[in-house]
Amino acid sequence: MDDRVLPTGAYESLPSWTYSDMDFFRAEMDAVIRPNWQLVCHLNDIPKAGDFATLDILNERIVAVRGKDGSVRAFHNVCRHRGSRLLEGNQGSCPGRIRCPYHAWTWDLEGALINVPYERDFEAFDRAEHPLAPVRTEVFLGFVWVKMDGSKDGPSVADQFAPYIDEILPYRMEDMTPLGRITLRPRTVNWKQIADNYVDALHIPVAHPGLSGLVGNSYGMEVKGDIHKMWGDVMETRKDSWSTRAYKKLLPRVEHLPDDKQKHWVYYRLWPNLAFDIYPDQIDFMQFIPVSPNETLIREIAYVLPDDRREMKAARYLNWRINREVNAEDTAIINRVQDGMGSSSFTAGPLAKTEVCLLDSARRIREAVPSACYRQKPANT
Repeated sequence: MDDRVLPTGAYESLPSWTYSDMDFFRAEMDAVIRPNWQLVCHLNDIPKAGDFATLDILNERIVAVRGKDGSVRAFHNVCRHRGSRLLEGNQGSCPGRIRCPYHAWTWDLEGALINVPYERDFEAFDRAEHPLAPVRTEVFLGFVWVKMDGSKDGPSVADQFAPYIDEILPYRMEDMTPLGRITLRPRTVNWKQIADNYVDALHIPVAHPGLSGLVGNSYGMEVKGDIHKMWGDVMETRKDSWSTRAYKKLLPRVEHLPDDKQKHWVYYRLWPNLAFDIYPDQIDFMQFIPVSPNETLIREIAYVLPDDRREMKAARYLNWRINREVNAEDTAIINRVQDGMGSSSFTAGPLAKTEVCLLDSARRIREAVPSACYRQKPANT
């Protein structure tokens, strides 16, 4: 076998060129990101008629809108007249109608065109032929999901989470409300650096003293279908910082969770670029949005159940504080890796058989974009 070419299931990381090459980036977006489900918002982000939330990804502008009938629908956030963006901002409200700021074409909240200025000047014009372009939508666990390519191929979101649904349901995600607003954190690295770093358990004891102090050596990892899972138990360790000690002390009992989840952390990554970081006190949603081969936006927000206890408020603050420390550490790590991959001395590295999430990610990329099997970029790519 040509040693320049790897089998899709090789125990080796993806070649470094796939983390910076524009041709590969375009192929990867078409084969990996576009065909898979993306999360727009939670139903409780848009509770009233006219409330909306937007998602911009890969030149697609998506908006989820609560209709007057209470249903949530997703559309392309683009005017059918001249292509202008319709609704601005991550979230907002457009009571009763969606009006284009360019020429005032107007749609109702269900996507039907209801007003066109100078309509008589358009030859043989039929409003029914110009509704807002719909996007395939699924509501699951209280979240609004969309599929940008519109295809009906592949499993539903519910099917993808099926292996873990029994352990997810007790968290009552459908009842959660946003803690703050969506934030976008730019990172000057390839999206895979971020996604893979979050399912790399071997770096936690080395690079994350705070997180290691929180869960010790209790973490595990596994892959079932389209879900990568990591977990650990909040426990006493020698690496405790002030924040982790206080979090463990103040975190109150959560009555709707079973005993084994009272001090438990779990992370579910839905292939390829979505993740839920779940704690007893809150759930953090993260989405890794590719911008270019060397640019990514981390789109994130926390969701919680109503709880006015002072201990819970303190635990949530401490959770935020710990996560900010971990995020800063992760940012430094992924920058170092992205920089290192530019060296002529590095092509790819070996993966241990225990690194099941990283192995699965590499296999999926190689299967979706076969040129990723080449240690060096093929001449015809």
